[in-house]
Amino acid sequence: MKNLTTSKLIKLAHFCLCAFLVINFYSCSRTSDDYTTSNLETEALLEGDLTLATSCQYTIVPEFNNVIFPSRSYTWSAEPSNLVDFTVDPLTFAITIQTLAEGTVTLSLNSDDGQVSSSTQVVIDDENDGILKILAIGNSFSEDALESHFWGLANAQGKQVIVGNMYIGGANLDTHATNASSDSNSYSYRKIDLDGTRTVTSGVSISEAVADENWDYISFQQASYESGLFETFINPLPIVYNAVRSHNSNPCTKYILHKTWAYAQNSTHSGFANYNNDQMTMFNGIIDAYILAENLIPVEMVVPAGTAIQNARTSFLGDGFTSDGYHLNDFGKYIASCTWYETLFGESVIGNSYSPDGMLPLYIELAQQAAHEAVLTPNEITELTDYQDPGGNGILTQPVFINFSTSDNPDGWNAYTGFLEGVAIPNMIYTNGQFTGIEAATTSRFRGVNNTSGAGSTTTDLNMDDSVSKSNFYSHALAWGSNDPIEESIIEFSGFESNDTYEFCFFASRNSVSDNRDTKYTLVGANEQSANLDAANNATNTVCISNVQADANGKIILKVAAGDSNNNGNQFYYINALRISPQ
Repeated sequence: MKNLTTSKLIKLAHFCLCAFLVINFYSCSRTSDDYTTSNLETEALLEGDLTLATSCQYTIVPEFNNVIFPSRSYTWSAEPSNLVDFTVDPLTFAITIQTLAEGTVTLSLNSDDGQVSSSTQVVIDDENDGILKILAIGNSFSEDALESHFWGLANAQGKQVIVGNMYIGGANLDTHATNASSDSNSYSYRKIDLDGTRTVTSGVSISEAVADENWDYISFQQASYESGLFETFINPLPIVYNAVRSHNSNPCTKYILHKTWAYAQNSTHSGFANYNNDQMTMFNGIIDAYILAENLIPVEMVVPAGTAIQNARTSFLGDGFTSDGYHLNDFGKYIASCTWYETLFGESVIGNSYSPDGMLPLYIELAQQAAHEAVLTPNEITELTDYQDPGGNGILTQPVFINFSTSDNPDGWNAYTGFLEGVAIPNMIYTNGQFTGIEAATTSRFRGVNNTSGAGSTTTDLNMDDSVSKSNFYSHALAWGSNDPIEESIIEFSGFESNDTYEFCFFASRNSVSDNRDTKYTLVGANEQSANLDAANNATNTVCISNVQADANGKIILKVAAGDSNNNGNQFYYINALRISPQ
């Protein structure tokens, strides 16, 4: 029943109502005395001859004259019988075939009383080239899930994939429905080829993308802000599906839904108001909406990326999987890709050897487990009880490095991947990957992140990779356009378990500016100390504060603000990198 169209379901409901009335000596259009053999079907109509690929599943629904659903009993047969497997719906006598080998097979439908028969031929070509091809009709959330790590996961297991993403930022199903109906060429078509090369082509229409490859899967998703509102699926999803199918010459394509994730609890996205700014309200809404959406179109599977992210949030990492409260950071993208991998390939992602640069083995293990549990239980949260406490004693014995970036992160650095209040590094690591037991958490937000505006090549004793020096978190002490001023951005370090003293060294850089971007760093623990650094075009200078000691509660507060010499019109201030060393 899952693959019946909405119109068929309506007919079924009508049929059932009629049957009920007949039992009670009524009919939908005449008295029970009028029912004779003339009301039995005399003809079964089948699709014309088909050409299908091997390893393809396809459903043929016969149509019968005189009746909505057949009154006679029927039997299907295949000749030769070794080219296909099939199952039959006992109510509609729809046949779902699974092609097995090349050749031509005749499918015959015969009534058991010998009065009605029909047949069709299926030519089976060996077009299965071993390449899985997936096209997403989506937005930045399909970008997060498919463009960063999915190819790497597949490649690590020797699987060949081609990934397409029809991208419009923030596009909802209404936008896709309008574009699909008019075949608008308003998409950015991102494509990852067999060798992992990613290309971006602008001005592409849905019909062009659908025709570009013999897609195995085409996915649809609702925009994040409407993803938990089922009423926003009802009209546009069937429109998008029917338009895509009309352009698709491959009858073996399977259609899937991408179940996206709830926002971080600290999200400032305006669409969060649809869910009372509550993460669990949004998550539960998404679960319910996608369950219902499966009945709007023939859905082969649902990719539970949102459930995988929610599973991961039960670990010691908490809510740390987005860069801005709704888009995923690199770790979140890896979790989503793991979920797509296991869903599409039907095999566990646990143990997959693909290792993104700078991602700890424990994090990779956690991500794979979160995805695996989501595929097993897609509509419920699975608590990751084995990932609650990674260790660390709160006493620093070697330097710790922090990278303020939402993109690349080198090995041995702690990635501070979000700039909003509530974002944290729950347990910082040493360069060898061991945990310290010390947390860094933002208690007053930065305005944003720029992953490319810092110096691309530096000479400092922090020995930074270019990806670290290029990226900065920034704020502004004066108003900037419609953005209110942020006088200081604050990070709280907690969990120190000794009276030891530490040295904090800072690097900040903003290239291609002609004014002073003086930034003041203030540390408050057992005492208070400050130091200043001009970030303007900086590639060589750092500033350090020594003899820093935690307060009685094991906390050290870092305040980042504009310095007295800052003469920028908005008083922008920055932080790119930080090293904390025991003294």
